[in-house]
Amino acid sequence: MDLAALRNDLPTTLDNLYQGHLEQDRARSLPNGHAFPAGERDKAGLLPGGDVKRSQPLVIQVNSSSNPGRPVRAIPRKPTSLLPLQPSAKDRLPPGYTQGVAGVCKEQLRWLVVKVFSEDGTCRSLEVTAGATARHVCEMLVQKTHALHDDSWSLVARHQHLALERCLEDHESVVEVQATWPIGGDSRFVFRKNFAKYELFKRSPQSLFPEVMVSSCLDANKGMSHSELIQNFLNSGSCPEIQGFLHLKEVGRKVWKRFYFSLRRSGLYYSTKGTSKDPRHLQYFADLNESNVYFITQGKKHYGTPTEFSFCIKPYKVRSGMKGLKLFCSEDEQSRTCWMAAFRLFKYGMQLYRNYQQSQSRRSHQSWISTTPLRSMSDNTLVAMDFSGCTGRVIENPNEALTVALEEAQSWRFFKPRYTNFLCERVSIHRTQPWFHGRISREDTQRLIIQQGLVDGVFLVRESQRNPKGYVLSLCHLQKVKHYLILPSEEEGQLYFTMDDGQTRFADLIQLVEFHQINRGILPCKLRHYCTCVAL
Repeated sequence: MDLAALRNDLPTTLDNLYQGHLEQDRARSLPNGHAFPAGERDKAGLLPGGDVKRSQPLVIQVNSSSNPGRPVRAIPRKPTSLLPLQPSAKDRLPPGYTQGVAGVCKEQLRWLVVKVFSEDGTCRSLEVTAGATARHVCEMLVQKTHALHDDSWSLVARHQHLALERCLEDHESVVEVQATWPIGGDSRFVFRKNFAKYELFKRSPQSLFPEVMVSSCLDANKGMSHSELIQNFLNSGSCPEIQGFLHLKEVGRKVWKRFYFSLRRSGLYYSTKGTSKDPRHLQYFADLNESNVYFITQGKKHYGTPTEFSFCIKPYKVRSGMKGLKLFCSEDEQSRTCWMAAFRLFKYGMQLYRNYQQSQSRRSHQSWISTTPLRSMSDNTLVAMDFSGCTGRVIENPNEALTVALEEAQSWRFFKPRYTNFLCERVSIHRTQPWFHGRISREDTQRLIIQQGLVDGVFLVRESQRNPKGYVLSLCHLQKVKHYLILPSEEEGQLYFTMDDGQTRFADLIQLVEFHQINRGILPCKLRHYCTCVAL
């Protein structure tokens, strides 16, 4: 056959073949086996003229060699809307829930973001579950900041516009506390130390609860002494009655009035007639189970308190604003501490003691995020040693231990520092220590020590504002902050630091602090806990 003729016949053959297949498709049956009705061809998009509507789906026949008689289904039409399909109301989950494996709503599987601030204003966002407690968040922050792990780290809820703050208990849910805050407010969590959190279980209960403020409301405890009553309170949870005078700011008034209050398991009452406890004169005032107790940080500025020892009862239903707050003011710090500790014990009961036991167990069994402390500050672990011979020995005789301590203190008085060629390094080496806070004011020092707990031995070292070359050791003792001036002096070309006009000399501030961590010296107590701030 001629090649040119074959080329000319090829397009015609293809056109005839396509037209034949098109005619066969018009006459074919529907996918369900029925033939096209004559009036429905136009609706299906198959016109007599052979034109196919592009807006309609084309029926595509697929020949199967295995099942030639099986009816073939058309490809379903794609939805024209590009929006996702919305589930019905019955298929939607409540807000804050996730679908479990077996179709069960599990609120504890939620992951939420919590923002935590430090004392210097830096913040860190953490992703926690809905059931995360304050202790879990503190452990996460200790790990991330590489801080020394102990039971004094706490999470504080602060309401800046109300000048209120309180330390969260270890078992409290962080998400639940945050849910009670107003949206768009200035409430925040603050990560810092609180050495007074479990002080009521560590020191003598008599010093925390004065005898004049404690009485029994149970007939079975009438014959108990003060110490037995407090110890029974801490061990069994039986509640004595806390009583005393407090200044109260009445609702809608600016004046403060002095009332006699009684704290019982059933709530807080005040007497309308002096110190009378007659049921006719007792007026119910607040419910502890539906409220939280807060410290007032700037009472005189915001509320005009008569003293600086003020606190507040904030009901759960009060989310923002001053309306509904119950403001109190005590005469001294010991009275306020007693009331605050009693509120915590009455509200949480034995749960508070279990939190303390768990913190002690975590401290004894060092976890994977904790580090071994450099030195134990417990007086029970300190023993007198004699290293005058070839080997050291423990001094068991108390009189001999006292004599050695006096001789050591006398030798420190005439101690001459070495390494005189490194005066610059010795002068500035203390700046790397966590207890040194640089040039902060006396007021900021007071505020920082009060926030981290008015416990005997809490201290920090700062630069003196009055003496450019001097330093100040600020120490808490008997719930009061005292300040001791540290002056540098030079004798025979050697620099030393002293707090007693040269009677006791130290080569640098580190030696001064380490000496008073073991020996009281001229201070009223030993240095036990240093105030520190971590950057998040």
